[in-house]
Amino acid sequence: VRSAYLELRYILWVSNVCVTLTAVPRNYDPALHPFEVPREYTRALNATKLERVFAKPFLSSLDGHRDGVNCMAKHPKSLSMVLSGACDGEVKIWNLTTRQCIRTIQAHEGFVRGMCARFCGTSFFTVGDDKTVKQWKMESPEYGEEEEPIHTILGKTVYTGIDHHWKEAVFATCGHQVDIWDEQRTSPMCSLTWGFDSISSVKFNPIETYLLGSCASDRNIVLYDMRKSTPLKKVILNMRTNTLCWNPMEAFVFTAANEDYNLYTFDMRYLESPVTVHMDHVSAVLDVDYSPTGKEFVSASFDKSVRIFPVDKGHSREVYHTKRMQHVITVKWTSDNKYILCGSDEMNIRLWKANASEKLGVLAPREKAAMNYNQKLKEKFQYHPQIRRIAQHRHLPKSIFCQIKEQRIMREARRRKELNRRKHSKPGSMPFVSERKKHIVAVVK
Repeated sequence: VRSAYLELRYILWVSNVCVTLTAVPRNYDPALHPFEVPREYTRALNATKLERVFAKPFLSSLDGHRDGVNCMAKHPKSLSMVLSGACDGEVKIWNLTTRQCIRTIQAHEGFVRGMCARFCGTSFFTVGDDKTVKQWKMESPEYGEEEEPIHTILGKTVYTGIDHHWKEAVFATCGHQVDIWDEQRTSPMCSLTWGFDSISSVKFNPIETYLLGSCASDRNIVLYDMRKSTPLKKVILNMRTNTLCWNPMEAFVFTAANEDYNLYTFDMRYLESPVTVHMDHVSAVLDVDYSPTGKEFVSASFDKSVRIFPVDKGHSREVYHTKRMQHVITVKWTSDNKYILCGSDEMNIRLWKANASEKLGVLAPREKAAMNYNQKLKEKFQYHPQIRRIAQHRHLPKSIFCQIKEQRIMREARRRKELNRRKHSKPGSMPFVSERKKHIVAVVK
């Protein structure tokens, strides 16, 4: 009787508890899974880790130059051909498929200061320290023919840069001034100047092809319109700009590589402040080149590293370096958006993958689907602390690592000093100046 009584009490107690419990709402849609987010997070974490495991960007080194590589040019029609000029006046043409030099020309006495290919790809131009502009055939000479230029123009001063028009038989050189040349004439069609210092670089706009940009050693970036005989406007920065590159997809956007370790992306219609300041290098930035998509660009620096920046971000997504690589003088992004070429002081041209962990070769459909799925997962969870830490971690040489640490301390000290000054000054006497406007001295129209 006692056991039956206890069993009855237990049943009543359980039934009472069950009555007081509230029903849990549940979505019976089979497309939704209660553990979808945790599962996807784990997959995103694994995909991020594997991306870093397979990140091996260096492909090969193109050896053959006997002096430092000073400039490079891409072939406008062929993906596998690239041209390079060295400090001893030698020009080499490379086949990237076989990774071999297919032609060598002793083009100039002294440095090859600049080179560019004609828009049709049949010839290319070089300028050097011997005050000459030379036009060469892209094809090798026939058997028995001598290696001679098609045309040679002897100038009055040293030319420091050259660029060809994207659609017409016109090219521009820079040195003491910017000269616009017709290919059929030995004297410039017009000469443009604004200031008295030497001009280090000149570039045609690939979209609005009548626009040019140049960088001078008096800290100016000057914009020209070929249809006018006078320059348009110029912006003066705190330090000298070494070169600039136009965005191939946005007509008015260009990026300038500066001596103050930064790169500045400008909209030429609003030069009062740059659109973005890209800060990661620890020494002067010597060259910059855009990807064909216009979404990223690559920069070469005196700090012996190459960095890849998204156009709308202030910090680099990738940094490439090797133990043997010295000061990187020139850099190019290939026209198929897959590879990056850099030329440095120690006579080598290095070939890198634009996406460090990308698998080269033919991909199976399942591999492509898995790759796209992992990419979407990484984008979805990119701001989670663990995934973000793994994705952003890069191994750096000790010299660069120490300089980054030192610059961080210096920036913090400057910020603290500015806060103290503002704190002990009359209200409003020390206005806040944004990082983008700090580096601009003036805009002249």
